[in-house]
Amino acid sequence: MTRLVVVSGGLREPSSTRLLADRLAAAVVADLQHEGVEASVQIVELRPLGHSVMDAMLTGFPGGALQDAVTRLRDADGLIAVTPSFNASYSGLFKSFFDVLPEETLSGMPVLIAATGGTERHSLVLEHALRPMFSYLEAVVSPTGVYAATEDFGAVQAPDEVDALSRRITRAAADFSRLLRSCGARPRRDAWSEDLGAMQKLLGTD
Repeated sequence: MTRLVVVSGGLREPSSTRLLADRLAAAVVADLQHEGVEASVQIVELRPLGHSVMDAMLTGFPGGALQDAVTRLRDADGLIAVTPSFNASYSGLFKSFFDVLPEETLSGMPVLIAATGGTERHSLVLEHALRPMFSYLEAVVSPTGVYAATEDFGAVQAPDEVDALSRRITRAAADFSRLLRSCGARPRRDAWSEDLGAMQKLLGTD
């Protein structure tokens, strides 16, 4: 079983960011199933975790629901990360969530990046912001990301045509599915326990 986590950084309800995240997850699961691979999906919504993320930034430790989200991500085989874009970059909440993760949480993890925005002007957020950030975190970033502008969700097509956003989602899902199958299952790590053990050793309290 391939375990996927979807991190949705949408700030409003309803959220086009969550809508795109759900469509990507469904397309990836469908492609994996077509290849004979079963997959499970867990959703991490960042909006309800905003205060917990800020507390973790100030204290250095996550609590409650945030700790659960970190554990889900730690145990995942792949990540679908979707953020709204502001001024051609990711949202502050989205970045802060990944800032509070223990080091190497995403090391070697396949990641599909995606973003939403008001206009196509923000589309370079994928290559100028998201891809460099996840590469720095030592993730394996899928070659094809998806950007969706507001107009993409309301595009009207002829009955026998597939809209452009659906085509981009299908292509990105196929590339990500192939990456997941190539990388296989990830070894599980408990980075928090490792950090605590290292601190105890340093203090001579282990």
